[in-house]
Amino acid sequence: MNTTNSAIRVYQRASKSPWDDASTYLLMANTKKGSNGEQVFEDYIYLHRDKAGRNLGISISKTLRDRHSAAQYLEGDEMYRVLSACSADIAEFCIQHADDFEAIFGLPPDIYMEVAMYYWDIMTKR
Repeated sequence: MNTTNSAIRVYQRASKSPWDDASTYLLMANTKKGSNGEQVFEDYIYLHRDKAGRNLGISISKTLRDRHSAAQYLEGDEMYRVLSACSADIAEFCIQHADDFEAIFGLPPDIYMEVAMYYWDIMTKR
């Protein structure tokens, strides 16, 4: 059994985020070719988690910050607004990485995302 998950990054040094986080989970990313031909993340969303695995908030790429007039680190209503706006892209990315996703969240991504998208939408309208 593989005990590593490519979508999780456990910190080896202090995080730059405003939270006491221990790891991040890559919720969404799309890549493009950089000037040297390397793959570069264009859009991304990381879910920040503490040592117990609790969700603390998200961090988003500059392109998403510009597109959604948002800060780099988000929690609460702003986090739900961006998650809701990006929900189709998040679902597509998570489905492409279904084995990793299910190993972490305990459900296949299509089932999880159906509920998450509904919840995020509700949270943006309260």
